[in-house]
Amino acid sequence: MNKFRVAGVGLTAAAALTLTACSGSDNSSGSGNSSAPAPMSSSMSAPMSSSASSGDGVTTNADVFGPACSKLPQGNAPGSLDSMGPQPVASAASTNPLLTKLVAAVKATNLVDTLNSQQAITVFAPADSAFAALGDAKFAELAKNPNQLAPILQYHVLGKRYDAKGLAAAGDVTSLNTAGGPIKIEGSGDNMTVNGAKILCGNIPTKNATVFVIDKVLTPGANK
Repeated sequence: MNKFRVAGVGLTAAAALTLTACSGSDNSSGSGNSSAPAPMSSSMSAPMSSSASSGDGVTTNADVFGPACSKLPQGNAPGSLDSMGPQPVASAASTNPLLTKLVAAVKATNLVDTLNSQQAITVFAPADSAFAALGDAKFAELAKNPNQLAPILQYHVLGKRYDAKGLAAAGDVTSLNTAGGPIKIEGSGDNMTVNGAKILCGNIPTKNATVFVIDKVLTPGANK
């Protein structure tokens, strides 16, 4: 998955810097810099990365880690690991109780089908708690301006599937918002951070993505 395409204006630095957390969509299943990221659209074409076959960033329930994992539903309940695993990432996220805001954002930008159709990706998913500093009014404003919101979401998706060990080995990774610059991975295991964001629940397996729930929205341009 090389590109996320969304028609429209690029994200301004002001809008990007005001966002402090991100959220998502119901059917499936983040801030800016002065240089506008590549255009993005609901029909964006993203490159298919290498097969999500076993051993290529694919995880199992036994690999999941982090302090918020215990907040997920148990057994086969919607939002549980067993429930999310067979679903594509946007559909899986729509049942995750930690990601209701992210799901709303994905729906607002019409990216549900795009995310679900990818073969092997990594998603850094800001938890609902990451929106505390943003406030409902600001989020509602962004949700009404998908051309501003989409590049933020783009920065949270990698066109290659990684597990936590793969991220730690990579050190720096590139998102679909290539204009946003690299994402810096530091530490490992429970001490791993993503551009300084802590991992609340990592290595979550879905059909086409490995998901890391994080405690803040990533800012494009932070490491440029």
